[in-house]
Amino acid sequence: MSQDKISLTLSNREVTGKTVKHLRTQGIVPAVIHDHGKDSINVQGDFVAMTKVWRQAGKHHPVELDAAGKKFTTIIKSATFDPRKQQLTHIVFNAVSATEQVEAEVPVRPKYDEGNESSPAERQGLLVLSQLDTVSISAIASKLPDFLEYNAELLKEVGDHVTVADLVVPVGVEIKTEAEHALATVYEPSALQAANEAVGGEPDQDAADVSADQGSAGDQADQDAEDKPGGQKQEPKGE
Repeated sequence: MSQDKISLTLSNREVTGKTVKHLRTQGIVPAVIHDHGKDSINVQGDFVAMTKVWRQAGKHHPVELDAAGKKFTTIIKSATFDPRKQQLTHIVFNAVSATEQVEAEVPVRPKYDEGNESSPAERQGLLVLSQLDTVSISAIASKLPDFLEYNAELLKEVGDHVTVADLVVPVGVEIKTEAEHALATVYEPSALQAANEAVGGEPDQDAADVSADQGSAGDQADQDAEDKPGGQKQEPKGE
């Protein structure tokens, strides 16, 4: 669970509102920094660099920003994408303290025994469907894990499932997602196909692929995020 440093340099941005679309044609992504109730800071950065940071950090890994003549430790609050091109169009950063307790969404993934690349169920020709890709956690910003794992060797027969309660959780990390929420379940392929056919075919996942977390293409949503003074404060726990 790496905590490699992720850094990004941004410049001040004067352009706001709908005119930011002109920045995007120049390979520039607009962004905003929310800093504990202070005035929001409008910034911008290179498309390639910003996209790389989003892929590395997601919404769980701290990003060290050099922006507006200051340095910030931040967590990405949201990222907006063009729904057709699936290209990054806007990012909202929340400034945090490295010792502050924050909430974040962390990816979950299966862990297999050494030498295996699939669960016992999959090795028998059964189908394992993932039902949750991320969980919400609370931890000190500098200790946020890059991912959490569950033991995929528990998935052996049809009906077997793992839940959030089965995740291996490091000391100092609190899971906020409900413990009974299923992460993955074993199905018989033929039974699943029959169920899909009974409801008219394969489930439509197009809507799910463009999630609210990864944004809509609406410039208005971006502007709303920028107009909100300082964004939502990350309240330290226990105070």
